Amino acid sequence: MSVQENKALVRHIAELWNAGDLAALDACFTAEYANRDPNNPEVTDLAGYKRWAAAARAAFPDLQITIEDLIGEGDRVAKYWSFVATHRGDFAGAAPSGRRVTWSGITLYRFVGGKAAECIWRTDALGLLQQLGVIALPTVPEAEAVGAAR
Repeated sequence: MSVQENKALVRHIAELWNAGDLAALDACFTAEYANRDPNNPEVTDLAGYKRWAAAARAAFPDLQITIEDLIGEGDRVAKYWSFVATHRGDFAGAAPSGRRVTWSGITLYRFVGGKAAECIWRTDALGLLQQLGVIALPTVPEAEAVGAAR
Protein backbone atom coordinates (compact mmCIF):
# COMPACT_ATOMS: atom_id res chain seq x y z
CA MET A 1 0.00 0.00 0.00
CA SER A 2 1.06 3.57 -0.55
CA VAL A 3 1.96 6.02 2.17
CA GLN A 4 -1.25 7.92 1.38
CA GLU A 5 -3.34 4.75 1.84
CA ASN A 6 -1.60 4.02 5.14
CA LYS A 7 -2.29 7.60 6.30
CA ALA A 8 -5.94 7.17 5.33
CA LEU A 9 -6.12 4.03 7.49
CA VAL A 10 -4.62 5.90 10.46
CA ARG A 11 -7.28 8.61 10.00
CA HIS A 12 -9.95 5.90 9.83
CA ILE A 13 -8.74 4.33 13.08
CA ALA A 14 -9.05 7.74 14.79
CA GLU A 15 -12.57 8.10 13.37
CA LEU A 16 -13.52 4.69 14.79
CA TRP A 17 -12.20 5.72 18.21
CA ASN A 18 -14.14 8.99 18.04
CA ALA A 19 -17.34 7.13 17.09
CA GLY A 20 -16.76 4.50 19.78
CA ASP A 21 -16.90 1.77 17.12
CA LEU A 22 -14.16 -0.42 18.58
CA ALA A 23 -15.54 -3.61 17.02
CA ALA A 24 -14.59 -2.23 13.60
CA LEU A 25 -10.92 -2.03 14.64
CA ASP A 26 -10.45 -5.72 13.75
CA ALA A 27 -10.47 -4.81 10.06
CA CYS A 28 -7.66 -2.28 10.58
CA PHE A 29 -5.08 -4.49 12.32
CA THR A 30 -3.29 -7.72 11.43
CA ALA A 31 -3.98 -10.85 13.48
CA GLU A 32 -0.31 -10.71 14.56
CA TYR A 33 -0.55 -7.06 15.69
CA ALA A 34 2.14 -6.02 18.21
CA ASN A 35 1.48 -3.17 20.63
CA ARG A 36 4.50 -1.51 22.24
CA ASP A 37 3.67 0.97 24.97
CA PRO A 38 5.94 1.45 27.99
CA ASN A 39 2.97 2.84 29.94
CA ASN A 40 0.95 -0.34 29.25
CA PRO A 41 3.49 -3.16 29.00
CA GLU A 42 0.79 -5.80 29.48
CA VAL A 43 -0.98 -4.65 26.29
CA THR A 44 0.99 -6.55 23.66
CA ASP A 45 -1.48 -7.84 21.07
CA LEU A 46 -4.76 -6.96 19.36
CA ALA A 47 -6.95 -8.52 22.05
CA GLY A 48 -5.12 -6.54 24.75
CA TYR A 49 -5.31 -3.35 22.68
CA LYS A 50 -9.06 -3.76 22.25
CA ARG A 51 -9.54 -4.38 26.00
CA TRP A 52 -7.51 -1.25 26.75
CA ALA A 53 -9.48 0.73 24.14
CA ALA A 54 -12.78 -0.37 25.70
CA ALA A 55 -11.56 0.63 29.17
CA ALA A 56 -10.39 4.02 27.86
CA ARG A 57 -13.74 4.63 26.12
CA ALA A 58 -15.60 3.64 29.31
CA ALA A 59 -13.51 6.07 31.37
CA PHE A 60 -13.72 8.85 28.76
CA PRO A 61 -16.97 8.22 26.83
CA ASP A 62 -16.88 11.58 25.05
CA LEU A 63 -13.23 11.41 23.99
CA GLN A 64 -12.37 13.01 20.70
CA ILE A 65 -9.01 12.42 19.05
CA THR A 66 -7.51 15.13 16.89
CA ILE A 67 -4.72 14.22 14.51
CA GLU A 68 -2.28 17.10 14.77
CA ASP A 69 0.14 15.74 12.16
CA LEU A 70 0.81 12.63 10.06
CA ILE A 71 4.19 11.83 8.57
CA GLY A 72 4.70 8.75 6.45
CA GLU A 73 7.55 6.96 4.77
CA GLY A 74 7.67 3.45 3.38
CA ASP A 75 5.57 1.13 5.54
CA ARG A 76 5.37 3.53 8.51
CA VAL A 77 3.18 6.44 9.55
CA ALA A 78 3.81 8.63 12.59
CA LYS A 79 0.72 10.24 14.10
CA TYR A 80 1.00 13.19 16.47
CA TRP A 81 -2.33 13.28 18.26
CA SER A 82 -4.23 14.86 21.10
CA PHE A 83 -7.51 14.10 22.74
CA VAL A 84 -9.95 15.92 24.96
CA ALA A 85 -12.42 14.08 27.15
CA THR A 86 -14.36 14.11 30.39
CA HIS A 87 -13.27 11.62 33.06
CA ARG A 88 -16.49 9.64 33.70
CA GLY A 89 -15.17 6.18 34.67
CA ASP A 90 -12.33 4.48 36.53
CA PHE A 91 -8.98 4.90 34.80
CA ALA A 92 -5.43 4.17 35.98
CA GLY A 93 -6.57 3.89 39.57
CA ALA A 94 -8.51 7.16 39.47
CA ALA A 95 -12.20 7.19 40.30
CA PRO A 96 -14.39 9.29 38.00
CA SER A 97 -13.71 12.96 38.65
CA GLY A 98 -15.79 14.72 36.01
CA ARG A 99 -12.66 16.65 35.03
CA ARG A 100 -12.12 17.72 31.45
CA VAL A 101 -8.67 16.47 30.40
CA THR A 102 -6.35 16.71 27.44
CA TRP A 103 -3.80 14.11 26.49
CA SER A 104 -1.27 13.93 23.69
CA GLY A 105 1.28 11.62 22.19
CA ILE A 106 2.91 10.16 19.14
CA THR A 107 2.09 6.74 17.74
CA LEU A 108 4.27 5.10 15.11
CA TYR A 109 2.34 2.61 12.95
CA ARG A 110 3.97 -0.10 10.82
CA PHE A 111 1.85 -1.63 8.07
CA VAL A 112 1.79 -5.07 6.47
CA GLY A 113 -0.67 -5.97 3.74
CA GLY A 114 -2.77 -2.85 4.18
CA LYS A 115 -3.25 -3.26 7.93
CA ALA A 116 -1.48 -1.98 11.03
CA ALA A 117 0.93 -4.68 12.22
CA GLU A 118 2.64 -2.74 15.01
CA CYS A 119 2.18 0.44 17.03
CA ILE A 120 4.82 2.09 19.17
CA TRP A 121 3.43 4.66 21.62
CA ARG A 122 4.99 7.64 23.38
CA THR A 123 2.47 9.62 25.40
CA ASP A 124 2.30 12.25 28.08
CA ALA A 125 1.00 9.76 30.63
CA LEU A 126 2.36 11.85 33.52
CA GLY A 127 0.40 14.89 32.35
CA LEU A 128 -2.79 12.85 32.11
CA LEU A 129 -2.33 11.33 35.57
CA GLN A 130 -1.70 14.81 37.00
CA GLN A 131 -4.93 16.08 35.46
CA LEU A 132 -6.81 13.12 36.95
CA GLY A 133 -5.35 13.88 40.38
CA VAL A 134 -3.49 10.54 40.60
CA ILE A 135 -0.06 12.19 40.74
CA ALA A 136 0.76 15.59 42.18
CA LEU A 137 3.87 17.56 41.40
CA PRO A 138 6.01 18.19 44.46
CA THR A 139 5.88 21.74 45.69
CA VAL A 140 9.09 23.72 45.82
CA PRO A 141 9.46 26.09 48.77
CA GLU A 142 9.47 29.70 47.58
CA ALA A 143 13.02 30.36 48.81
CA GLU A 144 14.35 27.45 46.72
CA ALA A 145 12.40 28.55 43.66
CA VAL A 146 13.72 32.10 43.93
CA GLY A 147 17.31 30.85 44.38
CA ALA A 148 17.02 28.53 41.39
CA ALA A 149 15.89 31.39 39.17
CA ARG A 150 19.08 33.38 39.79
